Amino acid sequence: MNAFDRDLGGQAVVHYGDGEYVVLKPGRYVLCAVTGEQIPLDALRYWNPKLQEAYAGPEQALKRWKELNEKA
Repeated sequence: MNAFDRDLGGQAVVHYGDGEYVVLKPGRYVLCAVTGEQIPLDALRYWNPKLQEAYAGPEQALKRWKELNEKA
């Protein structure tokens, strides 16, 4: 194990783009913006590039969308 390997166990820093993301700081997971749960990078499928948020699944993504688009 080298110094770089130790960083892979924690939270990654990711830049979310349209249809892809770029890992800025290596890690094994990101946090869901709605639930706070850990999302392994290999399971990350839902995010919002405008808000730079990750979501654990479609339910969480829809919940955030509804929060942002409710009529006042």
